[in-house]
Amino acid sequence: MNNIRLFADSVSDLPQEWVERYNITIVPLYIIFNEEVFRDGIDVTTEEIYRRVEENGVLPRTAAPSPDDFAQAFQGAIDAGDSVLFISMSSKVSSTYQNARIAMNDFPEGRITLVDSTHLSASTTMLVIMAARLLEQGKDLETVVAHIESHRDRVDIDILVDRLDYLHKGGRVSSIQNMIGSLLKIRPVLSIKKGLILSEKKYRGKPQKALEGVMQNIVDKIDSIDQNVIVIAQTVAEEAADYMRNYLLEHTSVKEIIMIEGGCTIGSHTGPKTVAISYLRK
Repeated sequence: MNNIRLFADSVSDLPQEWVERYNITIVPLYIIFNEEVFRDGIDVTTEEIYRRVEENGVLPRTAAPSPDDFAQAFQGAIDAGDSVLFISMSSKVSSTYQNARIAMNDFPEGRITLVDSTHLSASTTMLVIMAARLLEQGKDLETVVAHIESHRDRVDIDILVDRLDYLHKGGRVSSIQNMIGSLLKIRPVLSIKKGLILSEKKYRGKPQKALEGVMQNIVDKIDSIDQNVIVIAQTVAEEAADYMRNYLLEHTSVKEIIMIEGGCTIGSHTGPKTVAISYLRK
């Protein structure tokens, strides 16, 4: 891969098979319960987080990797004579990118390149896989970086949240909104624009009705979507994710559907039974 080592943080939620296939190094974020600190995807699972929340009623905090964490992660690649390309989660919602930049200053100029994906989870997966495949094809670093930076604004994601209490506890919605939304069974659809999380639409009623609405919206605009690759993510919502995959196979000509599990960091903010679909606009 042109002696370029690809790095991502754990919010990319990359499946292990892709991590191994493309030799991607994952730098984990931290999940904090009171005084207990866990590494995302290493010391704790999403299911364990939800179990703890149900038992204690308290959400965990999340924290970015430190500059020292990044320095240690990068050091191995540099010592091996490789260059590093790190594709970060959105710098608008975490200090992850900034901490990686601090660590970069400890290494020779030009050996480490950082790219702010401006995305999270499934939409970051889309960009990391894009970079991995370009590197596999033998593209040089400048070409890969230019491609990612020119495509990241064309990546969209629709995130269907099943419960408002996690967003509420995390400060994303007010108490009144949470109360009214819960009573009316409102399920918001979030998106990411320019690195920021926005509320795009709300569905009222049963989860299946909301899920059908999200997928019908995808089908309605499928002619404007690149049908080579679509990414579906879920947090303990395998049945809903399978429904989305089957819906795409039945109603579109999408060539590849990548299924991922939302990790501990993203799951701490969206809650269980969340699903997301990420795609590239033409």
